[in-house]
Amino acid sequence: MSSGGLSEENPVYGPFFGVMGVASAIIFSALGAAYGTAKAGTGIAAMAVMRPELIMKSIIPIVMAGIVAIYGLVIAVLIATNIDKPTVYPLYRGFIHLGSGLSVGFAGLAAGFAIGIVGDAGVRGTAQQPRLFVGMILILIFAEVLGLYGLIVGIYLFTKGNN
Repeated sequence: MSSGGLSEENPVYGPFFGVMGVASAIIFSALGAAYGTAKAGTGIAAMAVMRPELIMKSIIPIVMAGIVAIYGLVIAVLIATNIDKPTVYPLYRGFIHLGSGLSVGFAGLAAGFAIGIVGDAGVRGTAQQPRLFVGMILILIFAEVLGLYGLIVGIYLFTKGNN
């Protein structure tokens, strides 16, 4: 271990990687959530022209897309609270924090895309055939869990970096 000053283990650029982990987590998960919300929202708007009574029932994909952004927010806040001055922030921890943020961010991006596409097609299909609703919900759950997997890996990495 280092004595606490700048060294090869604690370089001045060490916190950069932690900050990039924070940014990656929130940016990519928010992008996924925004895409999911927009894509499912257009499906709801198209469906609501013919079946306005189904609008509130069709909001579920929008809520699920928003949850993906919360995953990124959780990891971003966890990492941000552990970023310290370069003299006490090892490069190893910066790399771990970057990996943690990237895992949550990219998993959230993928989940948001899946939720948006399924939500769009699902609400349009449910308007024509109400029995599709349960199937749509199940597929949305499987899409949402992709973001949850990223959160689990991100938390695991985060805890590894703080030991």
